[in-house]
Amino acid sequence: MQEQPEPPLAPGLTARVELTVTDTDTAQAVGSGDVPVLGTPRVLALAEAATVAATATRLPSGSTTVGTRVELEHRAATPVGRTVAARAELVKVDGRRLTFEVIVTDGNEVVATGRVERALVDRQRFVERAVRAS
Repeated sequence: MQEQPEPPLAPGLTARVELTVTDTDTAQAVGSGDVPVLGTPRVLALAEAATVAATATRLPSGSTTVGTRVELEHRAATPVGRTVAARAELVKVDGRRLTFEVIVTDGNEVVATGRVERALVDRQRFVERAVRAS
């Protein structure tokens, strides 16, 4: 009996990305507040970067993923100079819909938790459709 190949995108794929917080990452800089700590939009961007990295080497040729839905709880402030890490795990594949659980930490402290949904799309068709719509 021949082994079935593992599907390219299956639950369990993970990735971790890091960011050392600079002045350009603060809430003041990105317009999401007036305090000099890591801004929520940058936390979200880091979480999404981890989801992209989790599937980057497993995508079918000509495909990409696009973000479709996000739930994010930003729980702790992170000052400039600290390094945060986002870890994403693909927890569900439903056709072209991919669901990730994400945790962002600063050492042992949980900075944010969330869920990110992405859709698997044909890169060229997606871009062509977006250009036509504009």
